[in-house]
Amino acid sequence: MSNLERIIECVPNFSEGRDMEKIRQITGEIEKVEGVKLLDVDPGKATNRTVVTMAGEPDAVVEAAFRAVKKAAEVIDMRTHHGEHPRMGATDVCPLVPVANITMEETVEYARRLAQRIGEELQIPVYCYEHAAFSDERRNLAVIRAGEYEGLKEKLADPRWKPDFGPAAFNPKTGATVVGARDFLVAYNVNLNTTSTRRANAVAFDVRERGRVKREGDPITGKIVRDKEGNPVMIPGSLKSVKAIGWYIEEYGIAQISMNLTNLSVTPVHVAFDEVCRRAEARGLRVTGSELVGLIPLKAMLDAGKYFLKKQKRSLGVPDSELIRIAVLSMGLNDLYEFKPEEKIIEYVLAGKPEKRLTDLTLEGFMNETASESPAPGGGSVAAYTGAVGTALGTMVANLSAHKRGWDDRWEEFSGWAEKGKEIQNELLRLVDEDTRAFNRIMEAFGLPKKSEEEKAERNKAIREATLNAMNVPLQVMQSAERALEVLETMVKTGNPNSVSDAGVGTLAIRTAVEGAYMNVKINFKGMEEDEEAGKIMGKANALKKNALEKCDTLVGEVYKLL
Repeated sequence: MSNLERIIECVPNFSEGRDMEKIRQITGEIEKVEGVKLLDVDPGKATNRTVVTMAGEPDAVVEAAFRAVKKAAEVIDMRTHHGEHPRMGATDVCPLVPVANITMEETVEYARRLAQRIGEELQIPVYCYEHAAFSDERRNLAVIRAGEYEGLKEKLADPRWKPDFGPAAFNPKTGATVVGARDFLVAYNVNLNTTSTRRANAVAFDVRERGRVKREGDPITGKIVRDKEGNPVMIPGSLKSVKAIGWYIEEYGIAQISMNLTNLSVTPVHVAFDEVCRRAEARGLRVTGSELVGLIPLKAMLDAGKYFLKKQKRSLGVPDSELIRIAVLSMGLNDLYEFKPEEKIIEYVLAGKPEKRLTDLTLEGFMNETASESPAPGGGSVAAYTGAVGTALGTMVANLSAHKRGWDDRWEEFSGWAEKGKEIQNELLRLVDEDTRAFNRIMEAFGLPKKSEEEKAERNKAIREATLNAMNVPLQVMQSAERALEVLETMVKTGNPNSVSDAGVGTLAIRTAVEGAYMNVKINFKGMEEDEEAGKIMGKANALKKNALEKCDTLVGEVYKLL
């Protein structure tokens, strides 16, 4: 899975939790859509409700959600539905959640698009809530759902409650649906060295946003303080967007602070962990570890790793796997059972079993694969890999400089350069495999049938598009490699002087990467001279080659002066 792939999660709640055949029909519609993965199906008999979790590429998720809502409208009859959970429709609520490389604003647009389609194509009344709401009074799901299914007919007759999409008419079979966009919710438990639920609750009340009831005198037995309306006055807790309670887990023989983190951008998981540690210690308790229930976005784990490294004044420009390891160690996520990133991080779960990649091979394996009689991987992939290795040398010097004795006050400066180098390395590694894919697409295009005029036209179109892509990929290699020169130049001039030769070798590797990638742009340009788009790509490559090689030669000269 590309680091740039956009991912959203969808968590529709269906008003059926007892008939597994109906549930399978609904989830079966989701599984038919390519680009979406069904992550969890959680039916509840008492609530007569099933919570489904899926994730994937935004357009695919919206399509899968629509199909599931459509099937639910076919198989669920709200006239016979009874359960303990509040509800107002066959698909009661359907939130979209941004996970990776997508903003809340973009997610809102997808949610409203889904709501409009449900309303217009299925003729179901739809309300939009949370971030997708068109007015503040409709942001709260509980407000929209007040009166539930039984009061829906009367609500729809009220002009103030005209649906955002779909008819303002009561459909007794389907009811109404609420579609929204909300933040990712993380269920997170912190383990304590006590069996006391009361003490755990005390810590939970300290940290949760709602806080605790204010009392006169004694904070436990004192009289509750009330406002003019007679409602209890609350003393807010220290963490925003956090719900928490203390409980005892018999299976593990410990008490926990059980939290729902409803907005990771407000209170990230690492901040919640540290605050619970502080509050627990103030009450004579110790935190022994923590537990993630369900899935967590990759960014949340990477941010946690960076947070704890930063506290140690260590460089943050390390591989993702190391950041995750630091996060797991620091928050004790292995305390109760092994934390497996491939099962707990949503992007890794979506990726499933990774496809075979050149970058997964050993150095010897990559060399042997290149030396084989197959034309790919070839010079383009080698150029990209050479650039990645050259950049890695610059990253190494930055990390060594961040940890150099006597340079403690400069660790953040060099950590920033190491992070930049790591970002460029990852991009160049992606292009190693992308260059081989680009070559294979050209071969596939040339293999298309060309008997009829229509087939010839389709083949020529496919060849052109594949060739333009095969020019674009090495151009991206050149662009990324040139960006790496800034890291290397800085390391030559201000980095650890004992490693100047490493930065020099890195510069030479970048020079090779730029020239090698340029050759691949040029060879694919043959026969495309009259194509305007191909000409623009070639023009960019020519300018980039000239500038980058001049920088390389100048920098190598400076390295030799310092040796």
